[in-house]
Amino acid sequence: MKVAILAGGKGTRLAEETSVRPKPMVEIGGKPILWHIMKIYSHYGYNDFVVAMGYKGEYIKNYFAQYGTLSGNLTIQLGRPDPVIRHDHNETPWTIDLIETGDETLTGGRLRRLKPYLGRGTFMLTWGDGVANIDIDRLLAFHRSHGKLATITAVRPPARYGHMRFEGDAVVAFEEKPQTAEGWINGAFFVLEPEVLDYIDGDMTMFEHAPLENLARDGQLMAYRHEGFWSAMDTLRDKHTLEKIWDSGERTWAIWERH
Repeated sequence: MKVAILAGGKGTRLAEETSVRPKPMVEIGGKPILWHIMKIYSHYGYNDFVVAMGYKGEYIKNYFAQYGTLSGNLTIQLGRPDPVIRHDHNETPWTIDLIETGDETLTGGRLRRLKPYLGRGTFMLTWGDGVANIDIDRLLAFHRSHGKLATITAVRPPARYGHMRFEGDAVVAFEEKPQTAEGWINGAFFVLEPEVLDYIDGDMTMFEHAPLENLARDGQLMAYRHEGFWSAMDTLRDKHTLEKIWDSGERTWAIWERH
């Protein structure tokens, strides 16, 4: 099954980082957040990716063209047709289609441009800036159980500010950025049928607007509720929060490290 990842946005709220690279290539723990997202899917056996590129897409191409080549131990034998001998073999079984979808194309337009590469069956879709400890197998089983065209993952976002509990005037608990207890938002991690692409008019269509609104109107949109960790990297503050989680060793979304 194909996994589509939209990785073409400019990430203007991360301008300090995205002036030199696209937002999905901003690093957490020394790896692009795009890599973290792909590792989540790969953990469940989904290794066939279609990445929609736009702004500074050459950065993504260069990264994967050299992936693994510059890591580990090397022997260089100059004068040979292939001078580099690698001592550590990359076992990441990924196939990645890197598709140019235009600098100004919106999310729906990017997805529609991927149609020739998605195959004829069910496929998955997510944004190139959000991570979660989501169970992809359960998500897919939910999608198959209801028979509709689209499944969206609903999540509870992290609170923007610290949360306190009181006894009188005494603070008895303080949580820096807990998940909110109320409200559900679009957490991406979609499962979609090919007919969903017919809901997209063209390049200037936001997938989050008319396509999802019309799918809901037609009774074709179902929500998989993910109660666990989820976070998007929209701002520098978000990036620093994710880095703090990673550096602490908690690494909530790194499900591939737990087995």
